[in-house]
Amino acid sequence: MSLPKETKSKLIKEHGANREDTGSVEVQVALFTERINQLTEHLRQHPKDFACRRGLLRLVGKRRNLLNYVHKKDVERYRTLIGKLGLRK
Repeated sequence: MSLPKETKSKLIKEHGANREDTGSVEVQVALFTERINQLTEHLRQHPKDFACRRGLLRLVGKRRNLLNYVHKKDVERYRTLIGKLGLRK
């Protein structure tokens, strides 16, 4: 279960500096967030899917590490990123 190509390209265009900017932290966090949202919906329908739950927890950890990195480097960039994505912290 990966993201559809259209969704990926839309997120890259929205959060990246250009069309081919897939490595920036903003794009990576946006892709992780979309994937986390999909897995959360899947787990609401299939609560005993423990392999999926493990994958979800790994993605949440990766996203948290990237957000911590951005927070250390540039607090204002961090605040705009979580504001655009609708994350809590």
